[in-house]
Amino acid sequence: MESEKIRRVVIAGGGTAGWMTAAALGKLIGKNLEITLVESDAIGTVGVGEATIPTLHVFHQLLGLKESEVMAATNATFKLGINFENWRVPGEDYLHSFGFLGKDCWACGFQHFWLKGLQRGIDYQIGDYCREHLAAREQRFAVLPDQDRNHAYHLDATLYAKFLRKFAESHGVRRVEGKIGNVKLSPSNGFIEALQLDSGMTIEGDLFIDCTGFRSLLIEGALHTGYDDWTHWLPCDRAMAVQTESTGSPVPFTRAIAHESGWQWRIPLQTRVGNGLVYCSRYLDDEGARELLLENIEGELLNEPRIIPFRTGTRRKHWNKNCVAVGLSSGFIEPMESTSIHLIQRNIVRLMQLFPSSGIVQPDIDEYNSQAMEEMEHIRDFIILHYHVTERTDSKFWRYCRSMQIPDSLAHRIQMFKESGVIFKLPQELFGESSWMQVMFGQGLMPQRYHPIVDLMGDEELATFLGNIRRNVRHQVENMPDHRQFIDHYCKSKLA
Repeated sequence: MESEKIRRVVIAGGGTAGWMTAAALGKLIGKNLEITLVESDAIGTVGVGEATIPTLHVFHQLLGLKESEVMAATNATFKLGINFENWRVPGEDYLHSFGFLGKDCWACGFQHFWLKGLQRGIDYQIGDYCREHLAAREQRFAVLPDQDRNHAYHLDATLYAKFLRKFAESHGVRRVEGKIGNVKLSPSNGFIEALQLDSGMTIEGDLFIDCTGFRSLLIEGALHTGYDDWTHWLPCDRAMAVQTESTGSPVPFTRAIAHESGWQWRIPLQTRVGNGLVYCSRYLDDEGARELLLENIEGELLNEPRIIPFRTGTRRKHWNKNCVAVGLSSGFIEPMESTSIHLIQRNIVRLMQLFPSSGIVQPDIDEYNSQAMEEMEHIRDFIILHYHVTERTDSKFWRYCRSMQIPDSLAHRIQMFKESGVIFKLPQELFGESSWMQVMFGQGLMPQRYHPIVDLMGDEELATFLGNIRRNVRHQVENMPDHRQFIDHYCKSKLA
């Protein structure tokens, strides 16, 4: 019916989630839509999601954004991976880099060749067979014309939202300043009809996007959608964030430093560093967290540490009636692998692929929710892996993580890898074989055997095969400039 067509889209909330949604809808499908974003200057955003993953390139390409311009506007540096310190045992670290490790064959992954090489005395770390891994360690970087975009960014989330706001408004998105006081529902079908602001203004719409963060004013506050709590698998429930002055050149990787009751992030921007502590309040109180964080930072404080309570889990429906949750309102998986902005992006793209132009129908909602839940569960399992597969027994927190029951889906992956070195990636999964491999090896998992097809390659041939890959990787990295030098040439911040 004509009256069922979606013409008015209302985005509740700004921040990264709201303005990413507004920019994408306005640019890509907004020609016949009236798009309104409601946000209040009085309500702050979480704004600590400063690390991304390479999938953000897809979003920027869709919008036609130039990488160097986005980076200069957001004080950004390049990211080639995450360095995990003290996770397996205190005093040891490993790097989970982007890119691909070595060369696979039709029957098995590169890890099987590497494992046989170790047995034959070819004792090089697996990262020596990956360009991004070695470049991160050497603090080198370059963007080449024909290069795979196996890099991401450290950026200022607040500046990113401002950049996207300007872009969205240039594509017809209307911003309304105001605080949402009430959500008006239809008495006939329970759909959202309008947002009523404290000012008295009413914003009517056909489709509502909830970007109100942890408050979830629409998807939960009005529609009571429900939430699946995952804190029994991911026990950290608080974060404390603070910004500091830079004390040296930015490294091209995020640091994730494990402590007795959680872990600490360090994210280098061009002119400052983002720091934070993710911790479990059962084992560490807020005062202890503040003390621990401030003892383990470098540089002068630029603001006061602030506490961010959270509950890891997922909304039971990401799309309910005529409301779609994007960002923290849809659920939260802690920031260890920098997936928050990726999940925002995926929900936006998924919504555009299933956009209900002719009216909202249940099959579209069901497909959206099925895909969103599957993606959340895959990422959840990958994050749990870091906590559960550890040799740490030095605190109650780590003893709990080691002994806790884990999802069957993760237990199956771990068992397969332990017994046969096999890693698999499902079609819609975010993290590929290289990611699972690096974290499993880094956390101390070693397979009992390698694939027998590797034995078709003799010892001399294997040594040549592995040596050629290492030399090629080394040659590529040695031709790259210093990370800081490249930033200054390519995307120097307006703040620098």
